[in-house]
Amino acid sequence: MRLIDRYLLRQLLGPTVMATAALTAVALLSTSLSQLDIIVSQRQSALVFLQVTLLAMPQLINMVMPIALLVAALVALNRLHVEQEIVVCFAGGMSRWRVIAPALRLAAVVTLIALFMNLWVQPAASRQMRETLFQVRTDLASTLVREGEFTEPAPGLTVYAQSVDNGGLIHNLFIHQTKDDGGATTYTADEGRVVKRGDKPVLLMRKGSNQEFSRTGVLNFLSFDEYVFDLSTFLASDELIHYKPSDRYLHELFFPDLEQAWEKQNRDKMLAEGNARLTTPLYNLTFMSFALLAIIGGGFSRLGYGRRIAIIGGAAVAVRILGFIVQAASESEPWVNVLQYVVPLGAMGLALRGIFKQPVSRYIDMRKRPAPIAGLKTA
Repeated sequence: MRLIDRYLLRQLLGPTVMATAALTAVALLSTSLSQLDIIVSQRQSALVFLQVTLLAMPQLINMVMPIALLVAALVALNRLHVEQEIVVCFAGGMSRWRVIAPALRLAAVVTLIALFMNLWVQPAASRQMRETLFQVRTDLASTLVREGEFTEPAPGLTVYAQSVDNGGLIHNLFIHQTKDDGGATTYTADEGRVVKRGDKPVLLMRKGSNQEFSRTGVLNFLSFDEYVFDLSTFLASDELIHYKPSDRYLHELFFPDLEQAWEKQNRDKMLAEGNARLTTPLYNLTFMSFALLAIIGGGFSRLGYGRRIAIIGGAAVAVRILGFIVQAASESEPWVNVLQYVVPLGAMGLALRGIFKQPVSRYIDMRKRPAPIAGLKTA
């Protein structure tokens, strides 16, 4: 019996891994396309783009894992049932619970993995991604120059550059700075580059000139081989990183700091997010139960199980959409959070009831006998 359990588990594990990888890749591609603005508009490196894309993976995996488990289970179970391997198990004296146990164990392991990712991996990755996006948005040095355009990255500062090569070298640079006392300074340089001196960003200009017009009407002219223009004064900002509910850990969602105005105002949303972290992994068990209901919950059919699979697939989609609706409703009505547990657990209970209600089919089509399970002795 243990050998058969391991065989059934192996038949389910392979398609589950492949389906999860395929759906995650599709979701990752969709997310990466939306993040292209980081490179195009913010002039960030491909490394930053890759970092932001990978940090979004934990949340994407949690979203696609129940769907992948459903698809993989339907494919594997349908093949096992069509080839009458499951019928052989029943004919050999295995109970219905013993046949579905490997699939439920696999779903339980996936549920625990999803719960671990929801409670620790996802908030840690989301925080890091939020910090990275904050640095990109507030990085004046990377958005200081747009080739062929006059830009105003800060009040009183106008910058123009003819071109910027792939190495970050700026050609034919023009900077005009207006001072608070009414004076103005104009810098021109053949080339420049944004670098860091210590921990401060500076613009290093070479082969240029400096024209300063004071408020008294005096014009000072200076040519230079190298000049350092400090950018730190334009980077001063009192903006702080704000963590959304999806970026917070479970204890922060259930026990917010009510002395903070934002957390007090959004307490219901944080409570809804906290309950969603605990309930979304349950959909892995629910969808596996749906797959078992579609294949094992009915009698054996030589014509296939396409109709039952289509009905169960539609029911799974309806249950997941209902879960999203309940989560959204709980953001304004805290008592609705109870339904976040009722929806997946209730659907799983109905699916298991349907599985055990159907009589066991022990009929074996002798014209299509299943191949012997590897490692088993036949009489």
